[in-house]
Amino acid sequence: MPEPIPPEMLADLKAELERQLSRLERSMAVTDEAVRPVELDQQSVGRLSRMDSLQNQHMSQNLQEREQVRYGAIKAALKRWEAGTYGRCTQCGEPLAPGRLMVMPEVEHCSRCGG
Repeated sequence: MPEPIPPEMLADLKAELERQLSRLERSMAVTDEAVRPVELDQQSVGRLSRMDSLQNQHMSQNLQEREQVRYGAIKAALKRWEAGTYGRCTQCGEPLAPGRLMVMPEVEHCSRCGG
């Protein structure tokens, strides 16, 4: 069982979560612009260009879905921080391994409960 995380490391992890949230919010604003409907303008966009635009839009939609999932995970981690439960598995309550949190500070399960 991992040892509880030292307070100074917890503060660093919270700061990292906040940085990631800020970067993600900026990225999501750009992605939101990229998923707008592709305009059908036969005068300025040929068939292949329109197909490229549609393909880019589809890739942006996939990115948007991943960003929304990550956004929710980071917000949930910050809520756990406020509740005083950050750094513990949300399923079994055991402390999370510090290395696991350093790689993915938004992680909510230990390796035993969440894989």
